[in-house]
Amino acid sequence: MNYQLFKEMHHIPGSSLILVVDDTNTNLKIVFEILTNAGFEVITEVNGEKALKQVESRQPDLILLDVMMPKIDGFETCKKLKQNSETCDIPVIFMTGNSDTDSKIQGLSIGAVDYITKPFNQEELLARIKTHLQLRNLTKTLEKRVAERTAALSKALKNLQESQLQLVQTEKMSALGQLVAGVAHEINNPVGFIHGNLGHAWVYLQAMIKLIDLYQQYYPHPVAEIQEEIAAMDLQYILSDLPNLIYSMKEGVQRIRNISTSLRNFSRADSDRKVYCDIHDGIDSTIMILKHRLKASEFRPQIEVIKYYDNFPQIKCFSGQLNQVFMNLLANAIDALEESNLGRSYDEIEACPNKIWIQTSLIENKNYVLIQIKDNGVGISTDVQQKIFDNLFTTKPVGQGTGLGLSIARQIVVDKHGGTLDVNSAPGQGSEFLITIPIS
Repeated sequence: MNYQLFKEMHHIPGSSLILVVDDTNTNLKIVFEILTNAGFEVITEVNGEKALKQVESRQPDLILLDVMMPKIDGFETCKKLKQNSETCDIPVIFMTGNSDTDSKIQGLSIGAVDYITKPFNQEELLARIKTHLQLRNLTKTLEKRVAERTAALSKALKNLQESQLQLVQTEKMSALGQLVAGVAHEINNPVGFIHGNLGHAWVYLQAMIKLIDLYQQYYPHPVAEIQEEIAAMDLQYILSDLPNLIYSMKEGVQRIRNISTSLRNFSRADSDRKVYCDIHDGIDSTIMILKHRLKASEFRPQIEVIKYYDNFPQIKCFSGQLNQVFMNLLANAIDALEESNLGRSYDEIEACPNKIWIQTSLIENKNYVLIQIKDNGVGISTDVQQKIFDNLFTTKPVGQGTGLGLSIARQIVVDKHGGTLDVNSAPGQGSEFLITIPIS
């Protein structure tokens, strides 16, 4: 028979390696000749033990396995092959002189793919081998395609999550910017009006005080009714306290103006390109917005914010987005401190007060700015640190955390600014977040 023609007609891969296991040398020689003439690479073994060792050193694409062999028979050899995760996928075809149904069922039940009864027909042998090699190649190809498709879908899912994250961030900042712009506009008008009028009120007050002083100078002894009214209203106290009242009102109005400015700075609408901004202004604006959470309460003293600012020029960045990062990190630090206070008395907290450290540094030799935000709160476990920047991951109770804050923060720092965002922490030791932003 023309085996080359047979191989071409049936598309048998010529590079396939076949292991033939039989304790009869005559059978080995016959099968070896048929398969090598058909273009296969063939290795032979005379028992199951040697076959298993051979498979460990070099895996074949298909195994022809005799059933009746000394020591380990074909069934036992097949079982061992199928129990091994490295060899369980190799197709096994039993060769046997026993054609009873029970033997065939037993062989197929332990993982064999086919049976060939001795003496076998050459064309049948090659056809069966060709069929199972094709099936194995199709399985491998399918597994490869499934793996490639899975990888592609995973990548597409990641890209979709990042796009959704970016959309959430963009919409959030846009809505916040519009809200703050409207609030700032509504606040600024009456605040400006009050601030301006307080100036006039101060001038009027000084004129009134001067006039009263003149009356007291030229009419030191007024009628009894005026003297009674002066005593009842405590005129001297009013004259001394009114300037303080106006000064306090001016301070309050100025504070409202500062808060309004901080809101505008924090939610500054970013253009499609970076602009030069002062990082410290963004941090200070964020602290101003969070000041109500830092103040002392009946349960704990004030949270102390300690700042160490390095001296460096403005940085080219998306300032509104960086302010959002500062907001997420500082708000999380406050949450961690409040969690660490659970079960502690006011005096215990005061003895070991809540603190947040903020330090900025210019790393000139590496051409970037380092921003460190550290707290002495509950800390973060190693397992949580590995997932802390994942999308939708949160340790907070349902309804209290979205799992977007740190994921968005990393995207802003890494994707938008080409920087890094890392965390150093241990349970009970507080947490430190490190941000690097390239200078150019």
